[in-house]
Amino acid sequence: MDPQALKTVLDSGLLSFPLTDFDADGNFNPAPYRARLDWLKPYGASALFAAGGTGEFFSLTPAEHEEVIRVAVETCKDDVPIIAGTGYGTRLAIDLARQAEKAGAAGLLVLPHYLTEADQDGVRQHVTAICKSVGIGVIVYNRAGCRLGPDAIARLADDCPNFIGFKDGLGEIELMTAIYRKMGSRLAYLGGLPTAELYAEAYKAMGVPVYSSAVFNFIPRTAVEFYKAVAAGDSVTTGRILDEFILPYSKIRNRRAGYAVSIVKAGATLVGRSAGPVRTPLVDLTPDEVAELKVLIDKLGPQ
Repeated sequence: MDPQALKTVLDSGLLSFPLTDFDADGNFNPAPYRARLDWLKPYGASALFAAGGTGEFFSLTPAEHEEVIRVAVETCKDDVPIIAGTGYGTRLAIDLARQAEKAGAAGLLVLPHYLTEADQDGVRQHVTAICKSVGIGVIVYNRAGCRLGPDAIARLADDCPNFIGFKDGLGEIELMTAIYRKMGSRLAYLGGLPTAELYAEAYKAMGVPVYSSAVFNFIPRTAVEFYKAVAAGDSVTTGRILDEFILPYSKIRNRRAGYAVSIVKAGATLVGRSAGPVRTPLVDLTPDEVAELKVLIDKLGPQ
């Protein structure tokens, strides 16, 4: 897909990160992964991020990453564009980016690099190298060790025509406003904080109307209802869903580090779409927490 065409897609609607399916031994399980994508496609997400954060990119080997992206592209074909996660050090990120492009991914999401702290200029050079290694569109995820400011983002945009998207996972309003005011329509802007529904109305007011929904993995009807309500300024609907589900759900999510992924896998299991356990270093929810989550999901009704 042409990078500018992908930018138009990103601006057009709700996005999501499908879970990656593992079997009981923790191996990638392609058959239920295909079924998961087939189930989610008709709900109308404008693009899906394969091997993203919720898809446990950080736990995949390069060979598994390649298979996940290939299966996602084959399954979604022309129905939904697939954006592939990439990350780690520059050379490995380039390898993953190129194999995703070869598999037919429409674009890339550059996840934060690994452990070491890095100056903004170094991160900018890292992202620039990834952009120049492929022809497809690239989105930067500003989160954790990847903290790019407006000047670095502007230079990236000047140097890399295929840098077309900025996803914010920091939640720093001043920084997000400064980037948006400097870059304007040059980029597509995505909300990327965990449980993005909590911040969706505030981000829309800043000029960031699009976000990626993790709960779309198990309550897709409700996720789409919430997104449409945000777009329409329907605060009655958003308030109801926040009170009935999102806020109590977030209380469970916040109990342990890594639960932002674990709780989504638990939710998928509860609705009959199990993706298997999380891989270490993450841990699964306790049985009592799963029971709490089930009460919340059941109140929403059929999806």
